[in-house]
Amino acid sequence: MRKALLSAVSLAALAAPAAAQGSDDLVKVGILNDQSGGYADFGGKYSYEAALMAVEDYGGSVLGKKVEVVTADHQNKADIASNIARQWYDTEQVDAIMELTTSSVALAVQALSQEKKKITITTGAATTELTGKQCSPYGFHWAYDTHALAIGTGGALVEQGGDSWYFLTADYAFGYSLEENTGAVVKEKGGQVLGAVRHPLSTTDFSSFLLQAQASGAKVIGLANAGLDTQNAIKQAGEFGIVQGGQRLAALLFTLAEVHGLGVESAQGLTLTESFYWNRNEESAEFGKRFMERTGAMPNMIHAGTYSAVLSYLKAVEAAGSDETEAVSAKLHELPVEDVFAKGGKVAPNGRMISDVYLLEVKKPGESDVPWDYYNVLATIPGDQAYLDPAQSGCPLVTN
Repeated sequence: MRKALLSAVSLAALAAPAAAQGSDDLVKVGILNDQSGGYADFGGKYSYEAALMAVEDYGGSVLGKKVEVVTADHQNKADIASNIARQWYDTEQVDAIMELTTSSVALAVQALSQEKKKITITTGAATTELTGKQCSPYGFHWAYDTHALAIGTGGALVEQGGDSWYFLTADYAFGYSLEENTGAVVKEKGGQVLGAVRHPLSTTDFSSFLLQAQASGAKVIGLANAGLDTQNAIKQAGEFGIVQGGQRLAALLFTLAEVHGLGVESAQGLTLTESFYWNRNEESAEFGKRFMERTGAMPNMIHAGTYSAVLSYLKAVEAAGSDETEAVSAKLHELPVEDVFAKGGKVAPNGRMISDVYLLEVKKPGESDVPWDYYNVLATIPGDQAYLDPAQSGCPLVTN
């Protein structure tokens, strides 16, 4: 099982004791995520490629040490992820682990990493608990979280008249957090939550869940799930005529990868929130083109966020003059984040990286002649509005 999970480059490290002994001359980053399940396009192998791009753009080395990236598939299981992380730390001298799609996985690996005094930068998971009650002095959260999604998509739909909600929620930490955060925003803006139903991760039949949501009479059905779960729920909602019946679907975590997988015909008109869009300006478009050339796909916020996380980590190592965890962690908190993903980004005391997010609408078919140009940008939400005030996060590291 271990050999099946570890990447070829990881296996090479295991098979070559000399390379392992020389690992002090390496700065080693692990990209740990779902590469075979419902979130494989959401992050997956594309996040690994984004990490490689960051290393290449940085020059391939830092402080005279070669930078290496390893990767593995955690299969959306916290125990498997923890075992891989422990192996990486104990025998492969991995310095930091990033991406960590799936909130239960991210929480487990961040807790292990705190015990091992290693850095994690989460870009693929959403729960605010990572920078809340379960925050870590070595844990950082990039790209997005459930609070930003709730402020963006949830807030916009209530303001457009969608003031009654029913949630269809993935039955694990991420889904609960997204439902809770969005429900709070709905109520703050004068709306009401009529109920919720929870479904297993990677389910294929949403019929009973959708019928309950339809019967609620809510103006908005909030899809507090992601990846293939969201795609399947939207497809099956079409079969039940839910939107034709007057209810709206809110895809609370939906990215460019899922829009592409679903198709613009089915996704048109959806309102969603991302913290990166490849065709927003010249710099992001140039990055998107380079990413497309090596992957065959355009980057979403997870891929671009992973690029930013790796780049920021290397800058912190350089600034610290060491890859020692305490020193690098201090520099990550101190340095601004300036790259294709974020402008004027800053890391809060709880490890939350704060940068702008974008309220987006999926274009109608024929509205663009450019492949993968799927969004209209409706609004830019400043990071200080999108993300929770660190003093209110519940993180014990925040003292004011």
